[in-house]
Amino acid sequence: MTTLTFLLACLWVVAAALVAMLPMRWQFVPGLALLLGAPVLIWRLGVEYGLPAALVAVLAVLSMFRRPLQYYARRALGKMEASE
Repeated sequence: MTTLTFLLACLWVVAAALVAMLPMRWQFVPGLALLLGAPVLIWRLGVEYGLPAALVAVLAVLSMFRRPLQYYARRALGKMEASE
């Protein structure tokens, strides 16, 4: 049975693919919105479909946003090391 959460997850994937096709300078704001909305969507998928669905969604988000997440992780770790 298709739920609203499943439809939103599908729309999220389509939106992420469309944002990826934009020029780099136009990707930041919609990409950030997608990245901020992902945890809520993953949580809802986990509630409605179980842990395996949530894990697949986490892997999909990590795959799609691997470069920005690596950048922010390096930046955060670099700032943490500099403050010590």
